[in-house]
Amino acid sequence: MPKKIETETQLLRLIGNTPLQVDITLVHPQSYLSTHTPLEHLKTFYKTFEQIQSEKFDGMIFTGAPVEKLDYHQVAYWDELKMLMDWSLENVFSSIHICWGAQAALYHHYGVPKHNLDEKCFGVFENRLIKPSSPLVRGFNDVSMMPHSRHSETRYEDIVANQKLEVISYSDECGVSIAKSIDSKHFFVFGHPEYDRDTLKLEYDRDVERGLDIKVPVHYYPDDDPTKTPVVSWRAEGQLIYTNWLNYYVYQTTPYDL
Repeated sequence: MPKKIETETQLLRLIGNTPLQVDITLVHPQSYLSTHTPLEHLKTFYKTFEQIQSEKFDGMIFTGAPVEKLDYHQVAYWDELKMLMDWSLENVFSSIHICWGAQAALYHHYGVPKHNLDEKCFGVFENRLIKPSSPLVRGFNDVSMMPHSRHSETRYEDIVANQKLEVISYSDECGVSIAKSIDSKHFFVFGHPEYDRDTLKLEYDRDVERGLDIKVPVHYYPDDDPTKTPVVSWRAEGQLIYTNWLNYYVYQTTPYDL
């Protein structure tokens, strides 16, 4: 996550909005120094993999990064991330992977490739449930919304070709939105249900200011007019994803002795 402070706040707001008491440990790559987060913040609130590798965790969230156009081996901290993902298999009971983090985990653990898009998937997209019986989406409407902001995709056919994986929800416009491993060890969320009202707006305004060729995020502003206030249509399902994950896949199933 490039803007760690903003992403921390968004995720902690969701996982903190349950009756469960959650103790948080923040981890950042030791092999890469963030350019968007003050060093003092990292030193104060974050640990490195080396500092946590003797611990065990009930759950873990792997966030994304704006590196989806790169091949995985070109990412500066790819080797360290692979170590962390391998370590999580024995030391974490269940993990959620977000956006590029989902693509990276699917590739590393299951060999599922990612594909660069001709045009950025950018906006708020309608999703329909493929497996409505999954406890992860308990309480979801048949059709729900989720923000996406990415330059690559993981394709439905590549995921379901692996018998250890299944798709939970899908968008006709932007592809798979949620998938998981059959054993519920890994969950893959390709959008950003944690986003605030103005997160896509800030991304759009930033790219316009930089002179980049960026289209208005779709289904986000009323009438697709960026002068109007964005309408939030994803908040309830975004909360349910993390509430359900913590309840059904972490709290109720993690053994006392990992």
